[in-house]
Amino acid sequence: MDYAVTQADPPVLVLTAAEVAGQSVRESRLDIENAALRCAEGEGGIGKRVWAFLEGTQMSLRYRATVDVERRAAALNGLDARPVHALPNDVVTFVRPSRYCPSDLLASFAEREFGHLKGGEKIAAMAHWIAGALKYSPGSSGPATTAVDTFVSREGVCRDYAHLLCSLARAAFIPARYTSGYSAGVTPPDFHAVAEIWLDGAWHLVDPTGMSSPADFVIIGSGRDASDIPFMETEKPALLIRQSVDVAYAYPD
Repeated sequence: MDYAVTQADPPVLVLTAAEVAGQSVRESRLDIENAALRCAEGEGGIGKRVWAFLEGTQMSLRYRATVDVERRAAALNGLDARPVHALPNDVVTFVRPSRYCPSDLLASFAEREFGHLKGGEKIAAMAHWIAGALKYSPGSSGPATTAVDTFVSREGVCRDYAHLLCSLARAAFIPARYTSGYSAGVTPPDFHAVAEIWLDGAWHLVDPTGMSSPADFVIIGSGRDASDIPFMETEKPALLIRQSVDVAYAYPD
């Protein structure tokens, strides 16, 4: 990543692979030219935030990691959803609407379209509906696009697909959080976003774009929506010079 930034406006970065259940970080190296770094725990204790205090007005960043992914996909249809009163305290917040996931505005549609289903079967149906109803269209959405905007336009990118699935799940009182990461199946290669759904007492990765699976997805961070875990955040405008993301599989012999 190469960006022109404003002097004395340290970027906040959320782009390093997280140490979480289902994946082990074997190697992780973040290099930023002419910068002092300060790290803090990421949103909800997942991953980390990195402040880059630059000497000048250009951020030149390189990140490389090797991660062992050990999780497997569970069959959603066999998973139950718990009532809200039985959820852990730190999970309840993911039933509520948020900035990009105004789930309350989609409650009528969720009930009409998926009200006859329960638990993981409902989530699988929602993901299938999104995959069929939306067109993956780079450049069709922007930083202000909400799940309702995507629902109306019927197009977007991974961020929009994830926001819409999170919103529909929350509209049905099933906890859902927005999760960013890496996957070699993403076309074109970039940071990727999926939803995580709380079923049977655990979080389960669900990608309505179909580009990734739990077995090949490397988690960076999770939050209520994209506003909690942007890969880069600055107080003042930053100008993109160059950015590329490359992810490759390495299978054991």
